[in-house]
Amino acid sequence: MRRLLVLVIALSLTACTALDTMKESISGISDYFSGGEDNADPPALLNETDVAEVHIEEIWDASIGVGSDEKSVKLAPVIAGNNIIVADREGVVQARNLLTGDKVWSTDTELSLSGGAGLGNGIVVFGSSNAQIIALNLQTGEIIWNSTVSSEVLATPLVIKNKVIVRTTDGAISALDDKTGGKLWNYEHNVPALTIRGISAPLAVNDKVIAGYDNGKLISLDLANGKFAWETSIAIPKGRSEVDRLVDLDVDPIEINDVVYIASYRGGLSAVSASDGDTMWRNDSISSHTGLSNDFRYLYITDSHAHVWQIDQHNGAGLWQQKDLHHRRLTAPATYQNYIVVGDFEGYVHWLSSSDGRLLGRIQITDQPIENKPVIVDDIVYVYAKDGSLSALKIK
Repeated sequence: MRRLLVLVIALSLTACTALDTMKESISGISDYFSGGEDNADPPALLNETDVAEVHIEEIWDASIGVGSDEKSVKLAPVIAGNNIIVADREGVVQARNLLTGDKVWSTDTELSLSGGAGLGNGIVVFGSSNAQIIALNLQTGEIIWNSTVSSEVLATPLVIKNKVIVRTTDGAISALDDKTGGKLWNYEHNVPALTIRGISAPLAVNDKVIAGYDNGKLISLDLANGKFAWETSIAIPKGRSEVDRLVDLDVDPIEINDVVYIASYRGGLSAVSASDGDTMWRNDSISSHTGLSNDFRYLYITDSHAHVWQIDQHNGAGLWQQKDLHHRRLTAPATYQNYIVVGDFEGYVHWLSSSDGRLLGRIQITDQPIENKPVIVDDIVYVYAKDGSLSALKIK
């Protein structure tokens, strides 16, 4: 009886601990998507009188099917020549003229698309939730090949040197032949039991494939054969619960002059040598899951509180921080001329000054969230929202 009583008490304590951990998990995941631990703070209210320095006009707009269909997927538009290519969750891919928005071609892949578009070598590539990769002819939209990988694809495929590099949610990285979809090599990597939904896209630098993982590791593989080259810790998991230990590298890394810049959820922003993985600097004060951009001298990043930062590329020092859009779930910043552009959760697109971060102007294109980073070509800003709204915007 005493042994039985001890067992019952132990099981009860285990259940309590599991319940506490689950509560922490729910709280932590809520914090992640709402912008931080102070998620009781409401999103900042917009004051139109503060943004009268530039006026934005909508050149054209279009509707791309169901958009993301309220799912957490990563279907970002891509520019190809005179066209912008974009897809919706139900598998429709469209090419539209950059200047007029007129439809050039449309293809129904009949797949539940979840990652893309990857562009290169005359093809545009998407991944699906059913572990399928599909390649379309860039000029006509004709389906060229369809291949299967190990699990769902959320990261944008990378098309480089006759290969399509695909990162899947189970941690694998695969190289496919860009002409046939045949598998060339595969690299497997473990992922933590608990992660935030989202994966950073692979990056090619000097015949290497560089990718970030949800355990805070950044790895480098040989592009030719997938062999391991190096690994470095961008963020180290800490804490008692699984949520406390979340350090996902969901931000797409960028490369400038053989230096890779990447940010982590709760793990800071880092600069890493692409040749050997040595960390050149780290700014631990910034947590991000959205993304980065750069100009000739600075980095720009949106943190988990929806604050936009300007960062010195050489040492990681924060030069200014824009807090007026607090908790508005901003996209990654896009840069052009002297402007920074971000979208928010109510369909607004905001223009900031790159010199000091002040708000200059805004326009609302929809009442639904914008999660994709704006795309900019020839001073025209293209924005794709979750409801399928696609808009071309320009300063008057």
